[in-house]
Amino acid sequence: MSRPVEAPAAPPAPQAPPLNGNGHPNGVEDVLPGEAAVARAARRSLDGDSRGFARLWPFLGPAFIAAVAYIDPGNFATNIAGGAKFGYLLLWVVLAANLIAMVVQTQSAKLGIATGKNLSEACRETFSRPASIGMWIQAEIVAMSCDIAEVVGAALGLNLLFGIPLFPAALVAGAGAFALLALQQRGYRRLEAGIAVLVGVVLVSFGLEILYANPDGGQIAIHLFQPGFSGTDSILLTTGIIGATVMPHVIYLHSALTQRRIVGRNEDERRRILRFEKIDVVIAMSLAGLVNLAMMIMAASLFHGGGFAGIDTIQGAFHGLQKTVSNNAATIFGIALIASGFASSSVGTMAGQVVMQGFIRRRIPIFLRRALTLAPALIVIAIGVNPTEALVISQVVLSFGIPFALVPLVLLARRKDLMGSLVNPPWLTALVSVLAGLIISLNVFLLYEVFFG
Repeated sequence: MSRPVEAPAAPPAPQAPPLNGNGHPNGVEDVLPGEAAVARAARRSLDGDSRGFARLWPFLGPAFIAAVAYIDPGNFATNIAGGAKFGYLLLWVVLAANLIAMVVQTQSAKLGIATGKNLSEACRETFSRPASIGMWIQAEIVAMSCDIAEVVGAALGLNLLFGIPLFPAALVAGAGAFALLALQQRGYRRLEAGIAVLVGVVLVSFGLEILYANPDGGQIAIHLFQPGFSGTDSILLTTGIIGATVMPHVIYLHSALTQRRIVGRNEDERRRILRFEKIDVVIAMSLAGLVNLAMMIMAASLFHGGGFAGIDTIQGAFHGLQKTVSNNAATIFGIALIASGFASSSVGTMAGQVVMQGFIRRRIPIFLRRALTLAPALIVIAIGVNPTEALVISQVVLSFGIPFALVPLVLLARRKDLMGSLVNPPWLTALVSVLAGLIISLNVFLLYEVFFG
């Protein structure tokens, strides 16, 4: 593995990370090896020797890996259910969740750039040991819920397209994630390229579905910016949409992807790296947002508006496309689902590795972790749980995990002794605090409606 750009000496100087047996830092660099070409290109950019896209290119990638989690099969389930049942009503939720995701992912990337630590490492060093253990346990539960959505989703795609029974299809989905993770052995640029291809497949697929759907542009324009609900079910789906979009496990992962990938030598370089990473976040999250909007718009136009409002499952969406459009449209949908499941499953595994290493300083081989995290999804399929219901509930669990990642991020990012010149100004701390409070309030209201409403 090549050495990253020279470490900074500016205050506050981060402690040197512990070394593994190969003399490299323990952390995400073990998962995503650095590449000399990227380091050299980043140095030319920071030194002012590059222009145009060449100046930005070395910094693109981390947000695209994080963005995969924002278009995983859980998003298929929540967006299709929301569009089919409520039409265009919840489009504003998708837009708002994506804007929140941009803010949150920028905060996560900033923490890694400023401190040389990922979020879980910073939490371990800042909070008490019992608190760190508790945060680790809930983060593992969140990662497990996410993995269920990803594996079940990919298995559903294989089942719908090729008729493979769900249980063996889940095994095939796991094998696909293994293959994608193997790319990291060839360097993180290979992994980023593989994931970008799969994201492109999903994006093109739903672009085609929108052409088939011929949606109502006026209704889209209204409901993108006009908030509204329709009963407890719409609030449940809203919570699921936010959980599927603002993914807590990639809040941890994104900070790890930036912590030692390109290291600034001083405060000015770190500020410039952050500016490039903001562009990375905006591009990647905008593409993910377009995919999510396209999912709901497709369901609203074809199913809610076409007499199939009762469709609330991924299987129903597949067969609904066969009935309302064509077999080709259904096939494109299935391909997008498989690509989404394969890509997001590998990203979820990497996030789980970062969480374990950061909170409790323990690591297991990433392929062993992938094998272990297959178990909950296989159990869900084996006992006959409705796949789409499992997907939607998994996203609600993710939503409840958001505060446990977001609140510590807010507390850490406002500390000048930790963040240096990249510390959050008071107005940004207030904004992120309001967003966290909004999500927490939504979850509390949902609990009240479910148990007492």
